[in-house]
Amino acid sequence: MNKEPHVKDIDFITTLAGYVHWKLSGEKVLGIGDASGVFPIDDQTLTYRQDFIEKFNSLPEVEQYPWQLKNILPAVLVAGRDAGHLTADGAKLLDPSGTLQAGSLMAPPEGDAGTGMVGTNSVRKRTGNISVGTSAFSMNVLDAPLKKLHRDIDIVTTPTGDPVAMVHINNCSSDINAWVGLFRDFANAIGAKIDTNTLYETLFDSTVHSDPDAGGLINYSYLSGENITKIQEGRPLFVRTPNSKMNLANFFLTQLYAAFAPLKIGMDILLNEEHVQTDVMVAQGGLFGTPVIGQQVLANALNIPITIMNTASEGGPWGMAVLAKYAETYGKESLADYLDEKVFKNPESMTLTPEPAGVKGYESFITRYQAGLPVEALAGDDIKEREEKGSK
Repeated sequence: MNKEPHVKDIDFITTLAGYVHWKLSGEKVLGIGDASGVFPIDDQTLTYRQDFIEKFNSLPEVEQYPWQLKNILPAVLVAGRDAGHLTADGAKLLDPSGTLQAGSLMAPPEGDAGTGMVGTNSVRKRTGNISVGTSAFSMNVLDAPLKKLHRDIDIVTTPTGDPVAMVHINNCSSDINAWVGLFRDFANAIGAKIDTNTLYETLFDSTVHSDPDAGGLINYSYLSGENITKIQEGRPLFVRTPNSKMNLANFFLTQLYAAFAPLKIGMDILLNEEHVQTDVMVAQGGLFGTPVIGQQVLANALNIPITIMNTASEGGPWGMAVLAKYAETYGKESLADYLDEKVFKNPESMTLTPEPAGVKGYESFITRYQAGLPVEALAGDDIKEREEKGSK
């Protein structure tokens, strides 16, 4: 507690998904996956850990307040439970014309982590998914507890309450987008009109001519700080030695390598220290819009097979829609079985396995990357944001 004056007046805390659900249904509830990001969950009782609630309430900084934690937390519901119905007021928020009627069944609300697991059919134990965008995260459904606490690994749950080890990184594809923008400016400057998709495909495809270690080039894609690498302030940084092999193929490969680097460091904790076993790892996100290239880089980086499904671009809203449809069954079959038999019975997918040369090349890159992290940290400390004209 930082003694903020508003804390004494707290009546209810929730997530964005929980807030929208409350406005539409009047119910102060959360899906268990989203709730696990609010407060630790007991995977036996499928609600908040009572021992932690008691410890929190007994803190001297907390005892002074008039509320009890359990009274301001939203109720916890697993997938397949009735989470309320669309109210008349909620219907008006969605459709001011009045055409939409009240009464629709609503599922327990989940955030992008839970809906991503559903959208990639990754809710069974020993399955996992990786979601890639401007930030990225991996979700690994555990079949046994982790051996020790890792401050860079979050323990959350699936929408049915099974423990999940989550690796989250703040920076992923934004720096790639910035460099693509630079190449677009150059193309326009020489009168070469090229559409955005073709430009991305051309740059991604150029990496097939790269050296496995990206020619000794290094990139830090940090537009913000990164917890896993202990970087406080982000400064996008491209570094090379005088003898690095600088060409387009290596330059763009290092952009892809850098996008996955913090994720690689976090995943190594699970794979090498905790020996977490994952039978299927499904990836999704716009970075895989160009076939094969990003998928193969990720497989080489993590040294595990990576699967891309034809639903990979559907995103969180589709996953939430599937959960809503599952709620109609009232949990008569497990969510994992429902997904296997009703949603992903004949999935279209492609799996790529690690390439030995690519794995060795990425290990060389990540060794240099970690050695250079003090340079990135120093850049954050000493290079300040430029002031815009007219700013004070």
